[in-house]
Amino acid sequence: MGQRLLQPEAPAENEKEPETVAVSQPSDGTGSMLRWFTTVILFSSFLGLGLCVAIIGPTFQDLATNVNRNISSLSFIFVGRAFGYLSGSVIGGVLVDVMNHFLLLGVSMLATTVGLYLVPFCKTAVLLTIMMSVFGTSIGILDTGGNVLILALWGDKGAPHLQALHFCFALGAFLAPLLAKLALGPTVSAENHTESDFHHPALNRSSDADSGVLFGVPNDMTLLWAYAVIGTYMFVVSVILFALFLKNSSKQEKERASAQTSRRAKYHNALLCLLFMFFFFYVGAEVTYGSYVFSFATTHVGMKESEAAGLNSIFWGTFAACRGLAIFFATCLRPGTMIVLSNIGSLTSSLFLVLFDKNPVCLWIATSVYGASMAATFPSGVSWIEQYTTIHGKSAAFFVIGAALGEMAIPAMIGIFQGKYPDLPVVLYASLGASVATGVLFPVMYKLATSPLNRQRKENRKSEDQKALLSSSGLNEYEEENEEEDAEKWNEMDFEVIEMNDTMRHSVIETSGNSLTESTAEI
Repeated sequence: MGQRLLQPEAPAENEKEPETVAVSQPSDGTGSMLRWFTTVILFSSFLGLGLCVAIIGPTFQDLATNVNRNISSLSFIFVGRAFGYLSGSVIGGVLVDVMNHFLLLGVSMLATTVGLYLVPFCKTAVLLTIMMSVFGTSIGILDTGGNVLILALWGDKGAPHLQALHFCFALGAFLAPLLAKLALGPTVSAENHTESDFHHPALNRSSDADSGVLFGVPNDMTLLWAYAVIGTYMFVVSVILFALFLKNSSKQEKERASAQTSRRAKYHNALLCLLFMFFFFYVGAEVTYGSYVFSFATTHVGMKESEAAGLNSIFWGTFAACRGLAIFFATCLRPGTMIVLSNIGSLTSSLFLVLFDKNPVCLWIATSVYGASMAATFPSGVSWIEQYTTIHGKSAAFFVIGAALGEMAIPAMIGIFQGKYPDLPVVLYASLGASVATGVLFPVMYKLATSPLNRQRKENRKSEDQKALLSSSGLNEYEEENEEEDAEKWNEMDFEVIEMNDTMRHSVIETSGNSLTESTAEI
């Protein structure tokens, strides 16, 4: 019985198994250094990703001038980039399972480099939109592949590294306006233009645009330098990724064939669908608040433009700072715990925003808390789902598409409703509704993910109890058999004693009878 209880248990259906790694496992110090070097290169690529996404905002007016359009008529380039990002997420999800990860990321970053170099030379709005679509496709591939590769490198220990990866993205988005200001000088941001600036065409029409030339030298060379610096940075990172591909390609194919193991949750598809909705509401609320808080503060609260710009900056500042702090929190807190804390913070702050929407002090404090609460949700969600089911390329692409759709749909819907109901704080209602949705979805996901494990543990406990009971019943039967054998032996011994007593009694009687006969004869 002791040997049975000490035997190792069979792994549960959803318990953790060895991770599939896209590069060689660190069996020695060299392998560990290679893994850390690969992680640093991934961080660098996501820093460039943040720069690429955020550089368009500060240079939007210059791009519109370059193609002789006003800002309002050029806003569809964001739609083109969003559709490209969706397409890139789908393509990346398919290719990341069949291609070498380093080759895929290197090609996507090289395509991003080409796009960055060509954007300042576009002289027509149609060509600029097409270039933005291609640009968005390469960014979508990079986003999907980077998340999958960081999970493949670190597995269940990847929560801090995933937080650091997304912190690098936020850091790049923070540095892009500073880089644009250094390159372009103290130009006015597109967000602060007056209504007339949005509808009047650009005054600086170039001869290239008037003649229908597709490519030409930009009107302002500082625009070219802003994009060229980021493009050169992306090119250097892509070269390093190609070098890693040449070093690890043969090892990766062998490991994929021999050491690929994965786990799949019982409700795998349901969990992915719920995570799709979770990221849809989360990313949509994040982009919506960051995009509309400036106009909300000026029109609804009555703040000055400088104060509204500061409110917008404090949202993204606390967002980036807490995403950096989340790297250290992830080393001591589980991803589920961080999601719960983030949900509580976002729900509380958005509720205060709705209740005290006219109070400037509450607006500043609640905006800071809201930005901090939103920081760690996305990387924590990816780390959390990886604990229960292995995330491959198609799975990662699925929830990245959910995030991209939320980024597209929710801000557009809020813009429509805000136009119909200008007196209502529609932006704050959207934030509160998204916080409630994520707060409800996560417990449902947690229940689906952990219920098979709890059932398996109960079954294991029952089987252990049954084994223990069977073992104890076997001992009782053995004792009963021994008692029966002892009783039979004692009965046999009793019978022998009784027979011996009868024999002795008969012999005594015979002896006494013989003695009486002899004495009578003598008389």
